[in-house]
Amino acid sequence: ALTSRYNNASSISPPASPVAQDEPFSTYFEERVPIPDSENQLFSFRKLWAFTGPGFLMSIAYLDPGNIESDLQSGAAAGFKLLWVLLVSTIIGLLLQRLAARLGVVTGMHLAEVCNRQYSTVPRIILWLMVELAIIGSDMQEVIGCAIALNLLSVGRIPLWGGVLITITDTFVFLFLDKYGLRKLEAFFGFLITIMALSFGYEYVLVKPDQGELLKGMFVPYCAGCGPVQLEQAVGIVGAVIMPHNIYLHSALVKSREVDRKNKKEVKEANKYFFIESAIALFVSFLINVFVVAVFAQAFYSKSNMDVNAMCNKTGSPHTDLFPLNNNTLEVDIYKGGIVLGCFFGPAALYIWAIGILAAGQSSTMTGTYSGQFVMEGFLNLRWSRFARVLLTRSIAITPTLLVAIFQDVHHLTGMNDFLNVLQSLQLPFALIPILTFTSLKSIMNDFANGLGWKISGGILILGVCAINIYFVIVYVTALNSVVLYVLAALLSVAYLAFVAYLAWHCLVALGVSCLDCCSRVSNRPAVLIEEQSEYDS
Repeated sequence: ALTSRYNNASSISPPASPVAQDEPFSTYFEERVPIPDSENQLFSFRKLWAFTGPGFLMSIAYLDPGNIESDLQSGAAAGFKLLWVLLVSTIIGLLLQRLAARLGVVTGMHLAEVCNRQYSTVPRIILWLMVELAIIGSDMQEVIGCAIALNLLSVGRIPLWGGVLITITDTFVFLFLDKYGLRKLEAFFGFLITIMALSFGYEYVLVKPDQGELLKGMFVPYCAGCGPVQLEQAVGIVGAVIMPHNIYLHSALVKSREVDRKNKKEVKEANKYFFIESAIALFVSFLINVFVVAVFAQAFYSKSNMDVNAMCNKTGSPHTDLFPLNNNTLEVDIYKGGIVLGCFFGPAALYIWAIGILAAGQSSTMTGTYSGQFVMEGFLNLRWSRFARVLLTRSIAITPTLLVAIFQDVHHLTGMNDFLNVLQSLQLPFALIPILTFTSLKSIMNDFANGLGWKISGGILILGVCAINIYFVIVYVTALNSVVLYVLAALLSVAYLAFVAYLAWHCLVALGVSCLDCCSRVSNRPAVLIEEQSEYDS
């Protein structure tokens, strides 16, 4: 039985102190950050600084071009009314990231490694493929964002397909920054977040949003006069904020700190500081997202295409044809968003917007590659060089994006984001269900396993998030108006729901629903886990 197997298993934990690693192709862990001693102190800023880094790298997924597009669309479609959805989504994201960080700190293994040891072969391979799909989808969004930013910065001189090709080379250059040291790499990501904060903060100050309406929208969970369009935007916000591969990433990043996992006090302290650091990082990302929502809510909510066309024509913009002469409500994306800012607030607003989008795309694409590296290593015990990993992921991501950029226009390129958001929404259960499962098992987490309150609240949160995202997928599919696609979606949904049910079954058993504990096929190899992990690390 699953419960008895889990509970009788020895704890999954590698050697207590960090093992010296000889990994020619390792990523991110070529050094570990030592934690300073501070005896009998409830809180130490020196320790917090030592633990600072992984949370900010994780928070970049909350600032990728897909999130920025979701922000500006919600502002333009609903004004300030959906800011509370963004706030709630970020808080839910923080709670889920807490689980990911705790798994990495307590076990010394990230989520993909634990999945590799706990699930049998076929589910493990399916899970890996689903997570890889999410990473590739995210990578495509980041490529699109960078290409559009380069097009805007060059005033159209760099075509979209040229921007797509440029992202191949610059990503390789940036990814080798970790050769200069772990802390310098983390500082570089901090620099990119700062660029985003300054760029979108400039737009915020320029537009001068109504602070009263902003606070009301943030703390009053209500949307007066909202219809299906606003509901879809609310669902889109949740889907854009909570990213499946980010759970895998964060559980791996926390391994970069020196923590003696046999020392319960040190583990508890690491959990505390990582949670504080994650909360600060997500607060910063939340503010940046608020800047974007507020700018478009204040300046463009209820604006029509005709209003924007007239203003762009008045300022001599060459892009007036993007906005047809009708009274339909303005619809924006990251490309048209920059154009509209330029028409209403001058060229500086457009260029600064593009710089922020470029920083978002570059930072996200690098963390996405790290996610892919950890996932591949964990699920398959396969170690590839950074070059090979980036080449594979980026080639898969760039091929369809490049074809659309060459043969279609920017509308089709930005339209791909809707499909990619749906793709990632579908992958969410494949990160959220395993993380709740394994952090609830005493055989894996020992004294740090989720208590009853966390099990219940975590289960409700994950059920709610998954339900919202499935609704988002259904809305997207029904809008396609194709019988063939409906039939295909129905067939795929049967296989999809069957696999989700399989994961949910094991999760419920781990949560203590003993009546379901029968015929378990979960792979368990407790006797050799410590030895296996030592071999894996070396």
